[in-house]
Amino acid sequence: MNKKTGTPLKAVLETGGAIKEKTIGLEELKAYAEKAGLAYFEADCDKARSCSAVLRAIAKAVDYPVFFGSNMDALLDCLGETLLEQKGGMMLALRRLHSEDDSLVEHIDALKGVLNDTVEYGEDNGRVFSFVVEHAGKHDAPEPGHAPRPYAESD
Repeated sequence: MNKKTGTPLKAVLETGGAIKEKTIGLEELKAYAEKAGLAYFEADCDKARSCSAVLRAIAKAVDYPVFFGSNMDALLDCLGETLLEQKGGMMLALRRLHSEDDSLVEHIDALKGVLNDTVEYGEDNGRVFSFVVEHAGKHDAPEPGHAPRPYAESD
């Protein structure tokens, strides 16, 4: 059961939409998604300290080309194109998104908007798009005299 909407998880995976964080663990969610015929993508947002870093983490997770534009319009294109490449649809999990960071808080509504627009795009094109956002609060402040952790690991 999706506790936020009251919709059973199976129905969300069949029709698309948001899955409430804490409803189910990500490993179990991956198994359910694959059983439902959805491609599963997981973006590790733990080190992202800016909106563009979060967007790059998502683009990397879905193996989108390097020329990704790092803005919300580019994210919508990225998710839409990736969704159309999947036979039945896809599940996107955003792991450890530090949505309370000062640099991210103003972008969270726009990010949710893109995710919800992708759900609608999927419906219009015979695909399912489901997503879950694992919120991780705020990054810890760096120790005095030490630089914060890098945004992303080098490939």
